[in-house]
Amino acid sequence: MSSLSRELVFLILQFLDEEKFKETVHKLEQESGFFFNMKHFEDQVQAGEWDEVERYLCGFTKVEDNRYSMKIFFEIRKQKYLEALDRQDRAKAVEILVKDLKVFSSFNEDLFKEITQLLTLDNFRQNEQLSKYGDTKSARNIMLIELKKLIEANPLFRDKLAFPAFKSSRLRTLINQSLNWQHQLCKNPRPNPDIKTLFTDHSCNPTANGSRPPPTNNPLVGPIPKAGAFPPIGAHGPFQPVVSPSPSAIAGWMSTTNPSLPPPAVAAAPPGLVQPSSTAAFLKHPRTPTGVTGMDYQSADSEHLIKRIRTGPSEEVSFSAVMHSNAYSQDDIPKTVLRTLSQGSNVMSMDFHPQQQTILLVGTNVGEISLWEVGSRERLVHKLFKVWDIQAASMPLQSALLNDAAISVNRCVWGPDGLMLGVAFSKHIVQLYTYNPTGEMRQHMEIDAHVGGVNDIAFAHPNKQLCVITCGDDKLIKVWDAVAGRRLYTFEGHEAPVYSVCPHYKENIQFIFSTAIDGKIKAWLYDCLGSRVDYDAPGLWCTMMAYSADGTRLFSCGTSKEGESHLVEWNESEGAIKRTYSGFRKRSLGVVQFDTTRNRFLAAGDEFQIKFWDMDSTTMLTAVDADGGLPASPRLRFNKEGSLLAVTTNENGIKILANNDGIRLIRMLEGRAMDKNRGPSEPTNSKPLIVNALGPVANVSSAVGPTLERSNIIPPAVSISGLSPVENSRLVDVKPRISDDIDKIKSWKIPDIGDPSLLKPLRLPDSGTAAKVVRLMYTNNGLTLLALTANAVHKLWKWHRSDRNPSGKATAYVTPQLWQPPNGTLMTNDINDSKPPEESAACIALSKNDSYVMSASGGKVSLFNMMTFKVMTTFMPPPPAATFLAFHPQDNNIVAIGMEDSTIQIYNVRVDEVKTKLKGHQTRITGLAFSQTLNVLVSSGADAQMSGHMRMDCIRNEVIRSKVGVAPIEDKLCMWSIDGWEKKKTRFIQAPVGWQSPLSGETKVQFHNDQTHLLVTHESQIGVYDGKLECLRSWYPKDALAAPISSAIYSCDGLMVYVAFCDGAIGVLDADNIRLRCRIAPSAYMPSGALSSNPVYPMVVAAHPSDPNQIALGMTDGTVHVVEPSDIELKWGGTPSQDNGPLPSNSSNPSLSGQASEHPSR
Repeated sequence: MSSLSRELVFLILQFLDEEKFKETVHKLEQESGFFFNMKHFEDQVQAGEWDEVERYLCGFTKVEDNRYSMKIFFEIRKQKYLEALDRQDRAKAVEILVKDLKVFSSFNEDLFKEITQLLTLDNFRQNEQLSKYGDTKSARNIMLIELKKLIEANPLFRDKLAFPAFKSSRLRTLINQSLNWQHQLCKNPRPNPDIKTLFTDHSCNPTANGSRPPPTNNPLVGPIPKAGAFPPIGAHGPFQPVVSPSPSAIAGWMSTTNPSLPPPAVAAAPPGLVQPSSTAAFLKHPRTPTGVTGMDYQSADSEHLIKRIRTGPSEEVSFSAVMHSNAYSQDDIPKTVLRTLSQGSNVMSMDFHPQQQTILLVGTNVGEISLWEVGSRERLVHKLFKVWDIQAASMPLQSALLNDAAISVNRCVWGPDGLMLGVAFSKHIVQLYTYNPTGEMRQHMEIDAHVGGVNDIAFAHPNKQLCVITCGDDKLIKVWDAVAGRRLYTFEGHEAPVYSVCPHYKENIQFIFSTAIDGKIKAWLYDCLGSRVDYDAPGLWCTMMAYSADGTRLFSCGTSKEGESHLVEWNESEGAIKRTYSGFRKRSLGVVQFDTTRNRFLAAGDEFQIKFWDMDSTTMLTAVDADGGLPASPRLRFNKEGSLLAVTTNENGIKILANNDGIRLIRMLEGRAMDKNRGPSEPTNSKPLIVNALGPVANVSSAVGPTLERSNIIPPAVSISGLSPVENSRLVDVKPRISDDIDKIKSWKIPDIGDPSLLKPLRLPDSGTAAKVVRLMYTNNGLTLLALTANAVHKLWKWHRSDRNPSGKATAYVTPQLWQPPNGTLMTNDINDSKPPEESAACIALSKNDSYVMSASGGKVSLFNMMTFKVMTTFMPPPPAATFLAFHPQDNNIVAIGMEDSTIQIYNVRVDEVKTKLKGHQTRITGLAFSQTLNVLVSSGADAQMSGHMRMDCIRNEVIRSKVGVAPIEDKLCMWSIDGWEKKKTRFIQAPVGWQSPLSGETKVQFHNDQTHLLVTHESQIGVYDGKLECLRSWYPKDALAAPISSAIYSCDGLMVYVAFCDGAIGVLDADNIRLRCRIAPSAYMPSGALSSNPVYPMVVAAHPSDPNQIALGMTDGTVHVVEPSDIELKWGGTPSQDNGPLPSNSSNPSLSGQASEHPSR
């Protein structure tokens, strides 16, 4: 339900309470789930109305929602049960036990048995734990204290325990205001109108003489009743009727500091324009539901009012409309790629000069700023990051730079006249430069602006004074004197880091929109009276706002954490969504960026394309891929005239697209430059070639004057880079093209490998019975490959030393031998007679010295000698069967064995003894991984329940068990200390968008080489977790790799992640940021016959222990393939493409301090 609908429910709740409809009030509370009335809940509990208590609770939560909810229902039902026993009503107690308490037995059977045994006692107080139970009233009061704590801690009740603070009788007040406004629309308003119904709009009948009496200011609905008792509503003062606004005051909404008073008149708009809908109205009216426009009176009355407030001739207005409908075509959209620029590092922000249409300002993730002349492809200025005066820097900044010298440009933007530019950095500071038309850029001012990252910067002219507006991680917006550097204003009110700012003006009213990463939109006047608006942006995450170039239309673009993108136009007069533009993929792969141009077109980067819309149509106009090479969510930026468009590429490049005007502009520049080259005697500092368009483009050689300043800066991870769409400046993040030198590097740049000639695949020989390969691993020395098939048979391939393979290690260039002892013995696992091995969970583990292997296929665990294939011993007969095996990193005699019954047994092979049994999962164990650095064991189960690592309500099982007496729902990931085998952490896996929750299926875990980062693999996703089991990065199947994941593994160097999919494709991802390097199609390594038959895909992927570019694939048809690049010097993929989805945390910026999981990747 939208924000406005939610507020309407609160108004109705208040009205019902004031009118004493008590039962209806609580029914609406329960059905809407918006407000949990704690007072009503307490009354019902103290009265013992248990059915009503549970009915009311069910409007907000269910037993199975989370641990807090489970505890709440358990306490209520336990109390009901004890009261029945106390009344000696055994029949009722048995009924409660069977119907209400039985549900908890699956979580703690022992507790349920203990509760059942209370029936056998004459007085349940004979039970030691219940010996202090008093009378019913005191017991209920004690329980209420506990229930209130649980409800307040339960995230499902967050923001539902406090009734919004607004004046009483607010609904009546709004009706009065509406009727007053309707009365103003009357052509012949009567001084004392007779209001008989609310079902139709009010309209006065004409008076006898047809004259128009003065408007009335009296309320139309009668007296306002006294304030009701609905908590915690404040007192309601006398109703102030709406005063008819004068025509010139319609746009003057922001000129008063008291929004409740009628605004004073302001200067009229320029002739020829319709008086714009006041942005003050946008700041004063609540937002309507997404996709619903504001009220539009299609009547003669409304037309009459519109005519009254027009300040310019209608002919000019109609001319504007004609221009909008006929003057533009798709040919005006820049779609032709003319230039590719190579920046050398990841571009974070860029902005075209407001006058010199081919000068592009660029900021990068290593703190560099550059000026490019895109026509000549020449870099005019290049400055590395440096703190200008480190002695004057604040201690927090010095400390941040000392701890991590990496710093990124979050935003760079030109001033409105192009004579100044500002740069916002990821740590604390803003730097301002002056720029002159000769191309010289000089240091002007350095401001230590915010604690943490400065996420956005913009220029504005409040009170005819050039100012710089900044926002940051410290949740503040600040306004600075751009000349003297003096701080003029500080705006507080956001509850999350501020993502972007958008200063604007209408008439003589200056204001600022701001957005935060919690999805809140606020608006500020240049005063100290706080925000005038608090709206929820569509998507409730990263949103940027921008006006059309003429300042008459407001747009926003945002992406939710789930990847849903929203591009909308706002109806400012109503604070409503006027239109929502369609055409985005269901789940955008990153935060979508957008821009506007020519007061006509919108553009956004999505799905490896640039998508365009006509502002007046919600349907996508067209999309271009810029000849390929774009990231999933490319950043983009128009020049002021809309003839050029800068777009980011995958390879740290910027592509410049042009329309016909842009092409002529660039060609003219080239022609002038050629003419200049023919006349070497012409003075170097000649006047600009194209006045007011190109600036001194022919003088670029003399413009590269500033000395480059170098410092050792490590590129940080992508952090927030603000978008501040002021009138002539919008954000675009760009990446330069690959230079000729880079093209010479022998590294694949092909995103999709479908031709066998591009890699070296080898199908391993196999004369045995074909059966699905369920486990596959290289031996630690890299000389041998071991497979376990679904029929419980092991297969071993050995490579031998030869002239072609002097190292004797596994390679796709030499065919190995399927090795068996001379006696023909097969390594075959014990099987379960009652369950075929194909239906059993298979597991395998190899000792560090490669001398023996432990394995199971539903029967007993077998220990094999790798040289003789003989069974050394068997142990642990089912049930339960072993499902996963892992050797202790410090002792080959200790092995962790995951079991089918959800336990983990720590087994000593030498003494044939189970040392301890770990309990924490509820389904079979599917993954185990040891970390010697962290001194822990991490386990995973087959039931991927919902979102433990995203919730704040995760508490330890022991605490729940001690408080509730009931075990919690399945712990998806568990971390155990190796020393004492106690459980340290539990986490759940979040279901991605489009997947049913809770998840099911196997989840595997593997530690990175650093022994601190954990790779978690499920068919719906892969994720990288830290040593505290917090998810740092995640990746979901999408686009060409949309099939479910069957297996994933780190490369031996830890730099890549190989992912196998159920359609046969292989993805090679960069391990650092989980971004795609390349896709290997099934056709590249499988023969065409396999592709045409039943679907064949890798069940498991194995990584070579010393060659990071070699993998082995165990297939569903029983074959095994070894795959590596076709040349030993080549590697999989080039620079990773930016196509990963929204990340819970993808920033190494220390300034984010605790907000990492909330910050998007820009």
